[in-house]
Amino acid sequence: EVSLVESGGGLVQAGGSLRLSCAVSGLSFDDYAIAWFRQAPGKEREGVSCVSSADGSTYYTDSVKGRFTISRDNAKNMVYLQMNSLKPDDTAVYYCAADRRRFYCSNYDWYEYWGQGTRVTVSS
Repeated sequence: EVSLVESGGGLVQAGGSLRLSCAVSGLSFDDYAIAWFRQAPGKEREGVSCVSSADGSTYYTDSVKGRFTISRDNAKNMVYLQMNSLKPDDTAVYYCAADRRRFYCSNYDWYEYWGQGTRVTVSS
């Protein structure tokens, strides 16, 4: 019933840009916080960015601040991650995830629903 589907990944040179999309269905979108996670080869999964449902507040991990922008379109049940000035260290599988909460989206320890991921590779 619940589905999160990521798209937009690919291969890009350092300094380039990508926009990831997450299409969400099967839940009351406006009630859910949405987050982007990534897992790089040999690294632990980390929360990258999130957007709350209550007021649209956004949060970013330090390594992507100023380069990535998260947004949500509640009318379309879509979440986006605009990634600019990409670095090789951004190479990872990126996942979107949803959790039924209106606040505290940046508490990344638990998100209930997950997509399958989309791979981003940044070449040097």
